[in-house]
Amino acid sequence: MSQYLFTSESVSMGHPDKVSDQVSDGILDALLAQDPASRVACETLCTTDLVVLSGEVTTTAKIDHAEVVRRVIHDIGYTSDDVGFDAESCRVFLALHSQSGDIAQGVDRDGAGDQGLMFGYACNQTEELMPLPIALSHRILQRLTVARQKGEVGWLRPDSKSQVTVEYDGTKPVGVSAVVVSTQHDEDVSQEEIATFIRESIVPDSIPEGYLSDSTVYHVNPTGRFVIGGPHGDTGLTGRKIIVDTYGGWGRHGGGAFSGKDSTKVDRSAAYMARHVAKNIVAAELADECEIQLAYAIGVADPVSIHIETNGTAKVAETAIANAVREMFPLTPGGIIEYLKLRRPIFQLTAWGGHFGRSEPEFTWEATDRASELREAAGA
Repeated sequence: MSQYLFTSESVSMGHPDKVSDQVSDGILDALLAQDPASRVACETLCTTDLVVLSGEVTTTAKIDHAEVVRRVIHDIGYTSDDVGFDAESCRVFLALHSQSGDIAQGVDRDGAGDQGLMFGYACNQTEELMPLPIALSHRILQRLTVARQKGEVGWLRPDSKSQVTVEYDGTKPVGVSAVVVSTQHDEDVSQEEIATFIRESIVPDSIPEGYLSDSTVYHVNPTGRFVIGGPHGDTGLTGRKIIVDTYGGWGRHGGGAFSGKDSTKVDRSAAYMARHVAKNIVAAELADECEIQLAYAIGVADPVSIHIETNGTAKVAETAIANAVREMFPLTPGGIIEYLKLRRPIFQLTAWGGHFGRSEPEFTWEATDRASELREAAGA
């Protein structure tokens, strides 16, 4: 079997693009909390001392947009001018208007809010049925965030990135060949102290025993310094980390971002449903991996196409799986929203750490409660 390397990256909640994603989803949640039927497409730009909100919002909710922005940024950890970005003092500009009536008339009859194609993926490489490289990259940053928030060390700042390279023998992951971690830090800490903490406290808690070896290569803050970071170091925009949000490049992506969009936008809701279906197929042991494509036309409720690909790992005919999926799962925008309970204010939680492979109860699309029923429907 062929041997090869595959790499995925993740970014922390303090990364400027993720700051923008969390602000957009924070606005969405605030609107949904008052008006569950809100239609929202909120885009955020953040840079030094500035946050700009733009997009389309149709709602009966009345919120203080600036207050929501400042709360989100404060919770991330940008609370001082010393780090170049302060929740209390940054300027907030609003450029929001209502949704186009031409689009609204299609959505009103349960049509998709836009045309497009969405992919969902699952595989049995990890307990959460995700590709191993992205799963490990997320775990490193989740552990690093806990260390910062609990004060395990005093020099960590919110902006950080991870990258993990996994060695495969065919479809089986056999080891981690490289780990890259770049983390923002205070002026007064040495790079040696940072590297020691990452290698001895963060990575071993994040990567299962047996994947690391003496030959694993580490790159920790490889430029030698990362004091200037977050929106002060780089402009952030909503929707620029769609590969981090999904499968780390292992599965395909339709191109549509998630954050800031209510669930009438199939970019978000159909991608969640595709993940849910793919995960249940793998959990049912109908295939070792599964990728599902859904495609929609604007204003039309039913998908124009459904495609299931198991890359030769299916235990029953793919046509039988596809027929069971069509029978068991609602795939119209309205059906998906009701099935996955997507009119709740749950989305800021999704805006860092990945939208998939999560265990929190809000992530209804991660449930595998239909696996046994699906297995029976597919004739396994």
